[in-house]
Amino acid sequence: MSDEILAFVEGKIGRLRLNRPKAIHALNLGMCRAMIDTLVAWRSDPGVELVLLDHAPSPDGDPKYSRGFCAGGDVRAVAESGKGDGEAARAFFYTEYQLNHLLFTYAKPVVSFLDGIVMGGGVGIGLPAKYRVATERTMFAMPEATIGLFPDVGGGWYLSRLPGRLGQYLALSAARLDGADAKAIGLATHYIPSDALDGVKAAITADPRAVEAILDAASIVPPQAPILAQRTDIDRLFAAETLEDILAALAADPGEWAQNVLAGLRTKSPQSCKIALRLLHDGAVRSNFGDEMQVEYCLAAHVCQRHDFIEGVRALLIDKDNAPRWQPATPEGVTETVLDTIFAPLPPDEAWEPLRL
Repeated sequence: MSDEILAFVEGKIGRLRLNRPKAIHALNLGMCRAMIDTLVAWRSDPGVELVLLDHAPSPDGDPKYSRGFCAGGDVRAVAESGKGDGEAARAFFYTEYQLNHLLFTYAKPVVSFLDGIVMGGGVGIGLPAKYRVATERTMFAMPEATIGLFPDVGGGWYLSRLPGRLGQYLALSAARLDGADAKAIGLATHYIPSDALDGVKAAITADPRAVEAILDAASIVPPQAPILAQRTDIDRLFAAETLEDILAALAADPGEWAQNVLAGLRTKSPQSCKIALRLLHDGAVRSNFGDEMQVEYCLAAHVCQRHDFIEGVRALLIDKDNAPRWQPATPEGVTETVLDTIFAPLPPDEAWEPLRL
């Protein structure tokens, strides 16, 4: 068991706590394996009726512990592997996606506390939960296009099922949502003040079968969700199926909001944006989450060794010059042939599979 995952049983509750504060609890391979092993063991344990998923509290008041639920995956290590044979990168994605699928199909209720930063890999472990608690500190984003990746960990499933064109907007723009936004558009099931969470967790531990009533009773009416003020613009300006048409619609709109979004989109990887649009288009009609994860693993296996991901991690996370040199540099350069190559299925002996339990 990794010390970056704290797992224990309290009463009839299984407690899974992320414990990597210096990385805002970003997931690595060891953490994913530890969570899988624990969840598999609890799956058949009659003494565990429900799982609470959160991040560990600070033992000494260190504010780093409260910065976020989970800031994503360890993309630096993945990119370093991608520069070589990519074996470690593929192993990480394969295991992470098995964890995502295990949580999505878990037979016992899971409550995730999305308190603080929830990005990328944090979305992948937080959103499968039956109960998803947002707070005033929640900051949700899928920023993968910023580093040349794509909205994975089930992003093609979750984002494609949001109202209107919100999914396309979030996937392309990497826009950040607060807790009120998350509740308003269905990413969170409850909105509870952060200072009430300890009491809520204690109450659930004392009576896990009353979890829904406890969460309902602790919930408050969130503030007005900022995202709702932009819904009409988002649905109109992101209505097109192609990146070129979306950019053209934004360019033709003189409004300040549209121009700010356009400026942001022009900094993203065109390849990542086009992958995201096709992924959401296909994901909207997929009926099985396992099929979604198989497609996303295929994409991850290809993308982790392509230029844009390695360059995006360099520019944003390593050198931090914030000046990635994308290849191709324009949307027009990312042809359907390029996309077909990236979406091409893997050989059967390399394809992703869920855990066999």
